Amino acid sequence: MTATKELLEEIAQQEKELVLDHFNEDDAWALGNLIVEEAKNRQARIAIDIRRPAQILFHAALDGATPDNDEWIRRKSNVVFRFGKASFAVGIGLALAETTIDKKSYVSPMEFSPHGGAFPIRVKGCGIVACATVSGLPQEEDHALVTSCLRKFIDAMN
Repeated sequence: MTATKELLEEIAQQEKELVLDHFNEDDAWALGNLIVEEAKNRQARIAIDIRRPAQILFHAALDGATPDNDEWIRRKSNVVFRFGKASFAVGIGLALAETTIDKKSYVSPMEFSPHGGAFPIRVKGCGIVACATVSGLPQEEDHALVTSCLRKFIDAMN
C-alpha cells in the first residue's frame, strides 16, 4: 500500500457518504451477515466484528480465521473509537506524516493498530454509534470489504 493524499481523501469521502438513518442490534446482525456472505463468496479467511465501545453486537470467525484476528479487531476498533475515523485513514495519515501512533498520539500500538479494516458506523444527527471491523486480509482489502458491504447495506435500507 502506498499512502497518498488522494487515498486519504477517498476514505474521508466514504466516511461522509456511508452514514445511516439508524443503527440498532438488528441492523448489526443484518450488516454482519452481509459481510459474512460476501466473505464466503470470496473464500476469505477472516473474522468479522461489529461493536459499540463497550459491547460486541456481532462477531463471526470464518474457516481459517485465528485468535490473532480477534486481537487485530480489538486494536483496530480502538483506533476508530479514539480518533473518530476509519483505522485505514489514521494509518495513512501517520504514514504521510512519517510517524507512528505511539510517537504522535502517545498510545500503545499494543492497544491501537492503525491498519485498514475498522470503519465507523455513523448515524445522522448522532455521530459514531458503532464500528464494523474485518481482519484477515491485507489492510486495503479489509477496508474495501467493510465499506462495500456497508454501502450495500445502506442502499438496501433506502
